[in-house]
Amino acid sequence: MLRRDVIIVGSGPAGAATALRIAARSPALAAATTILERAVHPRDKTCAGGVIPKGLRLLADLGLDLDVPQARVDCAAVDTPRTRVAVDEPDLCRVVRRRDLDAMLAWAARDRGVELREDAHVTAVRRDGDDVVVETRAETYRARAVVGADGSGSLVRRALVRGDGGIVARAVMTDLPIATTRWRGFAERRYDFDFRPCARGLRGYRWVFPCLIDGVPHANVGVYALPPVDGTRLQRELAEIVAEVGGTAASWKAFPIRTLTRRSAVATPRALLVGDAAGCDPLMGEGISFALEYGALAAETLVAAAATGDWSFGGYASAVHRGPIGRKLGRLGLGARLFYGRTSALVFALAAASARAQAIGLRWYNGVDGWDERSAAAAVWALVRRQPVGV
Repeated sequence: MLRRDVIIVGSGPAGAATALRIAARSPALAAATTILERAVHPRDKTCAGGVIPKGLRLLADLGLDLDVPQARVDCAAVDTPRTRVAVDEPDLCRVVRRRDLDAMLAWAARDRGVELREDAHVTAVRRDGDDVVVETRAETYRARAVVGADGSGSLVRRALVRGDGGIVARAVMTDLPIATTRWRGFAERRYDFDFRPCARGLRGYRWVFPCLIDGVPHANVGVYALPPVDGTRLQRELAEIVAEVGGTAASWKAFPIRTLTRRSAVATPRALLVGDAAGCDPLMGEGISFALEYGALAAETLVAAAATGDWSFGGYASAVHRGPIGRKLGRLGLGARLFYGRTSALVFALAAASARAQAIGLRWYNGVDGWDERSAAAAVWALVRRQPVGV
């Protein structure tokens, strides 16, 4: 049985960011930390792959550039139930393939002193006295703590972190070579959001993102929805948006997206959750920037635990729910109820009518100029004053 201080299950953005932050804060703890990844990088991960400006800033905080193939987005077309809104804003997003991003992050953590074990499929996690035992198909580990960075269906959550698991949304997506479509968004550096299905009861949206696959321009096309929704409805919506783009989907992939609520359980003694295992954005399903934020908070918690010997993680849940992550996700939860609920038509009409509200909303969502850390009162004040939004 192998002894480690910390086992991180999963090497996506949340797990890798946790490891990178540990390496920056405590090289000694990093040397006693192991990441277990069931696959071998670069490995496929089903995700639209949008990295918003805050994600870029968080990568920079880790000493990393987004050094992977990417499609830059400088404008958006947003279809609401009644109108279309055009948005022009430099560097709204960078669209990457998760196989590239995740490999970059995992290898960076390995290069900075954290052990990365690939092809290490975790089969069981259990408590054993003051330790946590993690079993893979090949080896067994005994650790002081385990980090569940293993996605929406987290085994660590199911085994150790009992309680409310938040709300699980669903998404489907496919990739279409640009040459086979009539969509011009790639050349225009544009992504498209389609909220028209909200008028038909869908609690979500359809999207078309520009992306590069093996250097070839593609359209990433998908549908996101909060429950209640079934697979048949999602497939029908996907077929409709693919037809509008003008392509033919040879295959498609479905995936769950766990969202954070005020009651979501994210920690228990000796175990904490990060990224999609904990819960991400209920309004849009965005998870990459939040994964990087979770990693920073988890690392601080683990470094403090190693210094004090207190591995109860009693403050982690409070720090998640009451700190910047929880405050932003809570407001996004309110947004989901407003845009996808009974007030949907009114809220969309108000948002579409105000260019200033759109600009503030974009800066807040993307974390530009610290907007997502400002209070709701500050946003309202900015909405009514005449000064430029970008201050």
